[in-house]
Formats: sequence, C-alpha cells, structure tokens
Amino acid sequence: MLSRKGLVPEDYLLTRLAEDVQQPKFKASQRKARFVTKNGRCNVAHTNIREQGRFLQDVFTTLVDLKWLHTLIIFTMSYLCSWLLFGMIWWLIAFAHGDMDERGAGVVPCVTDIRSFSSAFLFSIEVQVTIGFGGRMVTEECVSAIIILIVQNIVGLVINAIMLGCIFMKTAQANRRAETLIFSKHAVVSLRNNKLCFMMRIGDLRKSMIISATVRMQVVRKTSTREGELVPLDQIDIHIENPEGTNGIFLVSPLVICHVIDKNSPLYGVSASDLLRDDLEVVVVLEGVVETTGITTQARTSYVSDEILWGRRFVPTVSEEDGMYAVDYAKFGLTVRVPTPCCSAKTLEETGGIAHLKTHDGAHVRATVRRRKPPPGHMKLSVIS
Repeated sequence: MLSRKGLVPEDYLLTRLAEDVQQPKFKASQRKARFVTKNGRCNVAHTNIREQGRFLQDVFTTLVDLKWLHTLIIFTMSYLCSWLLFGMIWWLIAFAHGDMDERGAGVVPCVTDIRSFSSAFLFSIEVQVTIGFGGRMVTEECVSAIIILIVQNIVGLVINAIMLGCIFMKTAQANRRAETLIFSKHAVVSLRNNKLCFMMRIGDLRKSMIISATVRMQVVRKTSTREGELVPLDQIDIHIENPEGTNGIFLVSPLVICHVIDKNSPLYGVSASDLLRDDLEVVVVLEGVVETTGITTQARTSYVSDEILWGRRFVPTVSEEDGMYAVDYAKFGLTVRVPTPCCSAKTLEETGGIAHLKTHDGAHVRATVRRRKPPPGHMKLSVIS
C-alpha cells in the first residue's frame, strides 16, 4: 500500500476511476435485507417484547439511549414535578401550622413569608436549586419543616447527578468518535502473493489515534444444518492476515485489511459467478480505545455481494513528500483492474495454483489497467471488467 513519490505506476495515475464502479448488469433476484447497514446500524427490529419493565430496571442506560428531545423533556418534567410536589408540601406545613392566618407579633412561623401556594412554590424552587433570595427561610419552630428541607435537597442532588451524568454520556458517546472512522465503499477480491484474497480499506480522519485497534470480519449468510435446521443469520468468523499474527493494527494511515481465502475461509468455494448469485454479507467491525477520552469505540459496516468487486485492487493513497508521508483521501476508494482468475480459491488450489495457470497458459501476467481483452487462448486467467 505504501508507495514513494515517483514510484507509483503510471497506470494508477492516469486511471481516475470513480468509487462507484459499475458492475456487470444482470437481472438478479431480489436480495435479502442487509444485516448491518453501510453506516454501521444493525438492521434488526425487536418486536413482541413482553417484559418492558426490564428497561426501567436500568433507567440510566434507557435515558442515555433516548433521543435528545425526549431526554430534555423528561428532565424538565422531573424538575417541575419535584418543585410542585414540595411546593404543595411546604404549603400544607404552613397551612397546618397556621402561618397563613393573621397573627400577632411574636408568633414564629415554620417558614417565613409564605402566604399562598405561589409563595410556597417559589420557596420550593429556592430550596432545590439553592438560590436563596433571603426573603423566605426555614425556622427552628417546626421539626417537620427541617426534615422536608433535608429531603428536598437530597432529591435535588440526585436529579442533578443523573442529569449531568446522562448529558455527559450522550455528548461523549463512543459512536461520535466512530463518525471519523471510514471504510471503503467497496471490497475487492484479487491476487496477493499468488493467493486469492478478500480486501477492504479502513482509515481514520483524525490525528488523535485509536489505541489497540482491532478489526473483526464475519460472513453472514443463510445456512442449514445437517439435521435440516435453517439458520437465517449464520455468523461465521473470518481470519484476517496480520504480520503479528493477531488482529491488532496501527491505524495511522489508511490500511488495506486482507483476508486470505484458504480452506478455513467461508469464501473458499465462492467464484466470481457465484458472487453474483449468492446472498452473502461480510460484516466488518473496527474497535479501539479513543486516545483523548479513553472510551472504547466501535465502527461497523458491511459489504453485500453487489459491493464486492472481483478482479480489482485498491490504489495507493500514501506518498512521501518533503520528508513526510502524505495521505490522499481522494484515492481512498479508487480501484484498478488486475488480472485475477474467475474461479474460486478451491478450484484454483485444485488446479495447482496461480503458478500452474501461468505455466499452462504461457501468459505473463502484468499489472496493467489499459488492457481490456485477455490474450487469445487465455481461458482460465482473465481480467474481470
């Protein structure tokens, strides 16, 4: 992927292919719904949930998951209801003690200057938000008034704590950081080191890094067991090739994630023609810890059969300029055509591999994008257009 200035093949520079590469047009049957949309949302609707009370057992998470409008309405109503409730309590205390009656001098009220429900409501607001204008105050005359003062302060602190925590979690949600983690619109299948590989590209638009970034891929397809059980969403893990033997990546510049299609791959028996007919979906999950906040974030996308381009390779995006590495995101989703066998990896291995095909056909494979037609007699190794 990494290319120095001046060493990028001319074919890459002259061929400015759009990201929306046109695939061969066939009258295909209606495909199944996507399991994960391109923006990472899971296309799953939960219906017939009878135990709705479980959501109330985790009130904080429920509030965080709500929309901003609903959250603000709930908090506004919480404050208003608490002020009205304690305003009614203060009015009842003053009424029971006789503070609203005309009394002579020397009579100490429970709360000074409460003459109506409006004044009791204003005193309730002053107590809970600790404004303290000074015109109304609790005296030591009534024990009940002191107890209600303590209770209202505790209730106000609890509401404030929940509100501040919920607003912080909603503004610092991990999916906000995932907005700057990007995936290529298409995935490709081509040869790499004489092996058929499934590849896609990921990148991070921010300079702050994603620590301990990992990539996981799964094939989601409809399968059936030997007993005849139908599994509508069978999730099969895909092993990702990595120099360190793990899925950990150093996401400083855009990377091409490669999966070698071998015997253990669920794509082992899929050919170029099968890809046009099969209803398979490859789900890609990128996880990591945000460097600035320490919160774990996750970005997701998926590639259905129509979004997997056979016989193409990603254009390099990194070049060296003036002692620095420059990333050109205009080339992030660009691909070029490369010679790729149309058969599956299983058929390719059974026939002796790519070296056997070159020897058998007597053709020298060149990485070029200008050649439109395969040479005469070139049957097994062809360029997908």
